[in-house]
Amino acid sequence: MGQWVSPDAIATLLSNPKPDSLTDIPEIIVQITKLEPKGKSYGFDANDGKMKIKAIFNSRLSSEIISGNIQNLGLIRILDYTVNEIPSKSENYLIITKCEVVSPALDLEIKDEVKKEEAGIILKPKHEHEIKSEVKKETGGILLKPKQEMVAKSAAQIVHEQHRNMAPTARMAMTRRVHPLVSLNPYQGNWTIKVRVTSKGNMRTYKNARGEGCVFNVELTDEDGTQIQATMFNEAARKFYDKFQLGKVYYISKGTLRVANKQFRTVQNDYEMTLNENSEVEEASNEAAFIPETKFNFVPIDQLGPYVNSAELVDVVGVVQSVSPTMSIRRKSNNEIVPKRDITIADETKKTVVVSLWNDLATDVGQELLEIADKSPVVAIKSLKVGDFQGVSLSTLGRSIVQINPDIAESKKLRCWYDSEGKETSMASVGLGLSPSTKSGARSMYSDRVSISHITSNPSLGGDKPAFFSIRAYISFIKPDQSMWYRACKTCNKKVTGGVEGGYWCEGCQKNDPECSLRYIMVVKVSDASGEGWVSAFNLESEKIIGCSADELDKLKSEEGGSEYQMKLKKATWNPHLFRVSVAQHEYNNEKRQRVTVRAVAPVDFAAESRYLLEEISKMKGSQ
Repeated sequence: MGQWVSPDAIATLLSNPKPDSLTDIPEIIVQITKLEPKGKSYGFDANDGKMKIKAIFNSRLSSEIISGNIQNLGLIRILDYTVNEIPSKSENYLIITKCEVVSPALDLEIKDEVKKEEAGIILKPKHEHEIKSEVKKETGGILLKPKQEMVAKSAAQIVHEQHRNMAPTARMAMTRRVHPLVSLNPYQGNWTIKVRVTSKGNMRTYKNARGEGCVFNVELTDEDGTQIQATMFNEAARKFYDKFQLGKVYYISKGTLRVANKQFRTVQNDYEMTLNENSEVEEASNEAAFIPETKFNFVPIDQLGPYVNSAELVDVVGVVQSVSPTMSIRRKSNNEIVPKRDITIADETKKTVVVSLWNDLATDVGQELLEIADKSPVVAIKSLKVGDFQGVSLSTLGRSIVQINPDIAESKKLRCWYDSEGKETSMASVGLGLSPSTKSGARSMYSDRVSISHITSNPSLGGDKPAFFSIRAYISFIKPDQSMWYRACKTCNKKVTGGVEGGYWCEGCQKNDPECSLRYIMVVKVSDASGEGWVSAFNLESEKIIGCSADELDKLKSEEGGSEYQMKLKKATWNPHLFRVSVAQHEYNNEKRQRVTVRAVAPVDFAAESRYLLEEISKMKGSQ
């Protein structure tokens, strides 16, 4: 049989841009031209010999292109599609979600000038030398010999018969074509999606100039693993809050999409969905459920810096180095006690980071990790908040997912690396200093580099909000007679007071403990070539400066003569350090003063410092 394109195929697509069901789609065969990668998918021009339209394949079809089944200049039969209009560009875009290959690459691009037979177009593919046409001419049209005998009933009749006596949800599945999330955009009209609720937020109230209201959101995942966040306000929130249940599958239609605010989005999608009181949500209770694939977008540990204190969540994969016991933490917001457990993970960047597991993840997954910690399991964690505790730290949220030894390529690769060389490799905390090339410079020891005099000579710095800088300086003086530490609770690290019946009372934990720990809070003088100034340092930073814990230093101070104590402080001075500092204003005796606080400290990496200085010299030369 000859190979052909359907007459007026593009016009047929444009006349029915969003078919309601697959039975509405006639046979449409087009030629692929200008095939090229577009992100994770492939774009092309669909050609029928008369017209062309910009098109893109669903990402699920990328494997067919990579394997060579779908080729440039080849022919495909379109089985499922959507044509979207893009007003900003005044053009249409064809999204192909399902197709089958009709022919490999042809010798030429099909054009009007090519030999025509009646309304059809016949070409020879590269791999065929002779083609016998089975085309019969009837009343100016073309009839093709079918692959199998047609049934007596039409497709529409069959669908109508199956449609009767069905449950509402099943009818929705039959009468409406399910769109993959990846194909949705704000310019689309009617659509139906089939998704699982993989995260459900709490109902929240708000108050603004227009009055009070309520809002909640859910994260939805389809069978391809694509995610989108859906938000509901007021009437819609009250209507759907109880209907949406975590883990259940739903058909959803009559929603709207808009471009997602990247500052607040919680999933990897360019759009976010809004459901109103007229939206339709039906549970797919009588159908075979699907389990969406958990898609990760891993960030290497040494590249976590730019995400510190941002709204964007990250995914990480790492080998567990240590697991702490469960701790009980009292929340300031509602005084509720919640369980917490810290794990330390490492990856191929030879950096480590602490991940705080909260609530059920701390008690369930955390306990499982504690029991197998000696085997150094690999964990993949989705949706983590990046904080600045210890420079860089990670924390789970209600939507976080933790997988132990997952069956994914990244996990296997990491396991091979750790077993072959990683376990013998020296690891360093990512908070000790980030690469000078860290994008956006968040918490990098080499970004916002200034001299000490720049800070001390600008008393207005930090007036509205804290300002952050990096400095390279020496510890020039530590007051030996200052109060360098405070008594702290061993559970929550908050300050304790003497108990009524002995021991130490913690207001945060509301309990009396027989023992407490000491934590640093001290002031030191730092100096560089431009001048000197006083900075405050807390426990973790002070331990790196002094070289021992506050408890150990207290023992040296209590020894007779205190010479070891004095010597320890002396050894800590005149050593170069890289500091990340915050500058803020505080009021003392009705007078505003500048307070400089050390947020991170690291030893000088002279190779990295040399590269930084060379870059600065190059910038100076370029500006001349």
